[in-house]
Amino acid sequence: MELKIDDLSGTDIQQLIMEHLEDMSSQSPPESTHALNLNGLKQPSVTVWSCWESGQLVGCAALKELDNQHGEIKSMRTAKNALRKGVAGKLLDHLLHEAKERGYLRLSLETGSMESFEPARKLYESRGFQYCQPFDHYKEDPNSVFMTRTI
Repeated sequence: MELKIDDLSGTDIQQLIMEHLEDMSSQSPPESTHALNLNGLKQPSVTVWSCWESGQLVGCAALKELDNQHGEIKSMRTAKNALRKGVAGKLLDHLLHEAKERGYLRLSLETGSMESFEPARKLYESRGFQYCQPFDHYKEDPNSVFMTRTI
């Protein structure tokens, strides 16, 4: 698998982001859906990586800088045809490495509290993330779970 910084101009990545947004919207009420749309992902504080295997887009993930010591994981998504092939783990390991390279002291995320998000939560737990209180602009929400880890 090859990871590259993505400018979000390709149709494959745009479709994967749209699939991600539609899926998040179908599982959470609007006030609990925190996925960034394409414009949100194009902000200067956000870097997006796409993951490719044999010329096929298999996933993406973004890292948002909250400040010079704290980053947030955004838009982790594995393409349907690549589920359970290690894509999410590779992306997460890359984000952890990048956070360390940037000098962040902490990396945090928000994900869903519903059963369908359990595989994601287990992946984050396996990389040392722990449950925490809301961070940055987030508020307590029964549909959200917040996780963080030191770098």
